[in-house]
Amino acid sequence: MNTTSKFCVPLTVYYDKSCPMCATEMHVIEELDWRGRLKLVDCSAAGFDDGALAMEGVTREAMMTKLHARDPEGKWLTGLDAFEAVYASAGLQGAARFWGDRRLRPLLDRVYPVMARYRQPLSRLGLHSVVGVLLRAIAGSNRTI
Repeated sequence: MNTTSKFCVPLTVYYDKSCPMCATEMHVIEELDWRGRLKLVDCSAAGFDDGALAMEGVTREAMMTKLHARDPEGKWLTGLDAFEAVYASAGLQGAARFWGDRRLRPLLDRVYPVMARYRQPLSRLGLHSVVGVLLRAIAGSNRTI
């Protein structure tokens, strides 16, 4: 087991690849993960089987509602905690600190569910392209090795 700050890696990340915004974000994250700290799993795929996970109380429906990540010890991280861990694991410490900032949590706790719920329509408006450009810019300026 390896650790990235306070997170154990590798992380298995369950995301909605059918969503252009989610797919773009994870594609850029995957490009940045040169250390192989993340394993991405498309929970929207027709063949995705959540049977074993559902026995632990984690369903495909829940994964399609918000980002889920699981560390090698079996600990689940969801929503903002998952984003913090994913970004830290990919080497984007500044972005990880943003997602994990306890002062911003009250705002992020309100905004994230809305973004997640309307991610498909927001993608159709082109937000997925903005996410890709923004992540690449952050990676170029704030990436830590």
